[in-house]
Amino acid sequence: MSPLLQDDAPAAANPHLKSWLSTLAQARSDVSQCAMTAHSGRLTRAVGLVLEAVGLQLPVGSDCLIELPPGHPQRHAEAEVVGFAGDRLFLMPQTEVAGLVPGAKVFPRSGAPGSGLAGEAHTKRLPVGEGMLGRVVDAVGRPLDGLGPLDISRKVPLSSPPINPLTRAPIDSVLDVGVRAINSMLTVGRGQRMGLFAGSGVGKSVLLGMMARYTSAEVIVVGLIGERGREVKDFIENTLGEEGLARAVVVAAPADNSPLLRLQGAAYATCLAEYFRDLGKDVLLIMDSLTRYAMAQREIALAVGEPPATKGYPPSVFAKLPALVERAGNGARDADGRGGSITAFYTVLSEGDDQQDPIADSARAILDGHVVLSRTLAEAGHYPAIDIEASISRAMTALIPPSQFDTVRRFKQMLSRYQRNRDLISVGAYAPGHDLQLDQAIAMYPRIEAFLQQSMEEPTDYPASIARMTKLFEPT
Repeated sequence: MSPLLQDDAPAAANPHLKSWLSTLAQARSDVSQCAMTAHSGRLTRAVGLVLEAVGLQLPVGSDCLIELPPGHPQRHAEAEVVGFAGDRLFLMPQTEVAGLVPGAKVFPRSGAPGSGLAGEAHTKRLPVGEGMLGRVVDAVGRPLDGLGPLDISRKVPLSSPPINPLTRAPIDSVLDVGVRAINSMLTVGRGQRMGLFAGSGVGKSVLLGMMARYTSAEVIVVGLIGERGREVKDFIENTLGEEGLARAVVVAAPADNSPLLRLQGAAYATCLAEYFRDLGKDVLLIMDSLTRYAMAQREIALAVGEPPATKGYPPSVFAKLPALVERAGNGARDADGRGGSITAFYTVLSEGDDQQDPIADSARAILDGHVVLSRTLAEAGHYPAIDIEASISRAMTALIPPSQFDTVRRFKQMLSRYQRNRDLISVGAYAPGHDLQLDQAIAMYPRIEAFLQQSMEEPTDYPASIARMTKLFEPT
């Protein structure tokens, strides 16, 4: 400011200058009270899931508000930039857009480039914190359980930089999931990523609930992505129960959410798991399901014009899957050898029980093992309906001693030998004494079948699982 404007002495001697300074002060006051002018674009096209707007230059991932006509219950509809072509932005709404009119104004959210406000436009920050344990939230971090505001410590970006694979701690310790068949035959390590391959109605949700309630992990993060709303409530109240929910955070993005929110829900659940892992905790991440995540990305990609490739899935789907899965796993360990972990189970819905479904095939390649649920076993009342022969844990050999691995191998041999000759045995075409190993398998099969079955209310920890499996081969 000029010294002339700071010193009142000349103004007192010059009435004209005093009047001019008074007018200037009033002008400054008026300007300071004026509302900031928001840069806006306008809506030019709305077809299917995609809206087109001109007049704005925003990066992909930016949030926008679209003006709704007077009298509408909401003032604005929320949308996100999912692509562009020349000076046209492709937007996808996150909320209901009924009532939009041609030429409606499109505003960047506060902090977006072009809005005149400082900040990072496309970096979404969502709440995290230990106060979220026991809570159920939606894909943007709003509570759904009616228990009041979240007790959060901070907000973090939705995306995170990839971890250097050389800094990750190895998978060298067992995580107890409380399910006998998995603990013994498909041993899971801390930081392992497993797929749960299942069709509809074979007990997938019940198995996930058992793991969430009985696992030795300190924190459970559950992402319910693209499921029916009724199933979300049923999973939380009945399958997960109070015991599981007390140390869990549930992120729900049901099927009636927009594909953007379904994608964001999966990323948010992973973000929460990363937060607890960075605190040094062992986290069990349950994502139900990876297939619905892929379908949400397919909806977006096809809507903006990406060409379909394998069975209608665009190439971007197969780039998104490993980017999400690789965020789980072990973190780096400190000087004392301590560090957190994310052990993840991703459910994969096999369409028509087709194990060669493109999403199932892609997931099998990027995960550290898979648990296959059999419809045949489920229809026979065998729960959990785990097909031991079709399932594998790729980290298992590094987690268990050779003697235990030998017991697992003998168990699988007996089960496989019986299953291959099941038809002959059931019709009485096999006469005992022709195959000593098959005779042993027939004698052991009732105990093998009883070992693999487990009630939902019957937790079995890792040591008890191994002891019971070993006892099967002890002389009677």
